Amino acid sequence: MKRAIPVVVLSIAGLVPIWRYEPSIGGSTSTTEAASTPSASSSGSGASSGTVVKGTTVTTEKGPVQVQVTFEGDKITAVKMLQQPNHPQTTAAVPKLIAETLEAQSADIDTVSGATITSDGYKESLQAAIDAKG
Repeated sequence: MKRAIPVVVLSIAGLVPIWRYEPSIGGSTSTTEAASTPSASSSGSGASSGTVVKGTTVTTEKGPVQVQVTFEGDKITAVKMLQQPNHPQTTAAVPKLIAETLEAQSADIDTVSGATITSDGYKESLQAAIDAKG
């Protein structure tokens, strides 16, 4: 009986992530693009000296990825996702990708484990924005 309680508790704890898992469906994408674009233009005009550049839209097997980068001179001061796949792993990866970008000041950043496809699309769109700023 002493072993049964921990076994049952650990079994339930192991099944919780499986119950909460949301598989991605082929081509479903987030609609953050439509919601983000108007606010991006209004916040871009509110920032006095920042240059805002959009990266190219990269089509991945999980969905489109596009970033918007704000520069102060040559320094990256902000990155915003305009389009991203509608997936929990992507949602969790975006803040990590943005933080690494601000630290590295380039597209030479690590891929986020569990969101490799989105990370690759992010880096490609980010590099396109950096190149466009030129």
